[in-house]
Amino acid sequence: MLNASKKILLVSASLIALGGSINALAAPSSNASPVAVKRVEQRVNVNKASAEEIAAVLKGVGTKTANAIVAYRDAHGAFTTIDSLTLVKGIGAKTIEKNQSRIML
Repeated sequence: MLNASKKILLVSASLIALGGSINALAAPSSNASPVAVKRVEQRVNVNKASAEEIAAVLKGVGTKTANAIVAYRDAHGAFTTIDSLTLVKGIGAKTIEKNQSRIML
């Protein structure tokens, strides 16, 4: 009989333990932090970065255009506004709009 009591006690303890962890297995609550989903957006300083760094961070800007940004910067000095990037061949208002939050001066 003692053996049966131990089994019942063990099963009861297991059920209690599972009952406490059932909330952890349930769907996340609405106030759960979306840390796993949140993406950190990269930024690039177009006055200091290499062409490779610029091309890697800016959407719609490839190596050729990134090289043009660096060449323009070297020839004319640092960019003073984000919109001044439109002076570089291959950079238009749409490219600036897509990358507004990614560009640093």
